[in-house]
Amino acid sequence: MTDPVGERPAAQPGDGRRSGLRDPEKAVRGLGAGLLVLEAVVLLLAIQPIRLVGGDLGGPAIAAIVALAVACVALAGMMRRSWAWNAGTVLQGLLLLCGLLHWSLFGLGVMFGLVWAYGLHVRRVILG
Repeated sequence: MTDPVGERPAAQPGDGRRSGLRDPEKAVRGLGAGLLVLEAVVLLLAIQPIRLVGGDLGGPAIAAIVALAVACVALAGMMRRSWAWNAGTVLQGLLLLCGLLHWSLFGLGVMFGLVWAYGLHVRRVILG
């Protein structure tokens, strides 16, 4: 008997698939892209509250925030590339370094660094 078109057989314990996802690589790419887009939105929305509450947020810090947000969105579109996860890790490090421009950027860097580390963990668990 043949399987209906579009359905895959259920995963067997020894067939090499570690998760029950239909396309684990696509799911992991979506996770990475979603994390980066979320980071870009938070960075852009954080400019005004940081300026009002956090004190002096100069032009170089605002330019760095906008540049990082643009890089996040661009990298989210390139998650199919093999180097994209490494570039995302570098991006988190750059956000931490922006903490030299303003202390709140260091706080955002720590927060998103931890989120990115969790995303890397999920990627490792799903893809093996």
